[in-house]
Amino acid sequence: MNCPDFIYCFAGDAGMRLSELKVGDKAEVTALKAEHVIRRRIMDMGLIKGTRFKVLRVAPLGDPIEIFFKGLYFAMRKTEADGVMVCKVGEVGDALPMSGSKT
Repeated sequence: MNCPDFIYCFAGDAGMRLSELKVGDKAEVTALKAEHVIRRRIMDMGLIKGTRFKVLRVAPLGDPIEIFFKGLYFAMRKTEADGVMVCKVGEVGDALPMSGSKT
């Protein structure tokens, strides 16, 4: 199945952590499980449940990770990315847009 709204996890399942994604992967936030202060900062930047983003860069040791969403380039530490649960919605080179209507 290769449509933009196909999500690679079951309903109710948080899927995987943002820190597990590779460069070029596209995903949608399903939950924020970071500690309160970090969760608040991430939410204030606009990365909330349902937000779709693309992984742009990952440093050689996995820290930091740069993502792009809502016109914003956002870098976060691996420990912060561990608290962001996501479902993968696309990969590098799939030519699918990051945003799309949900069915």
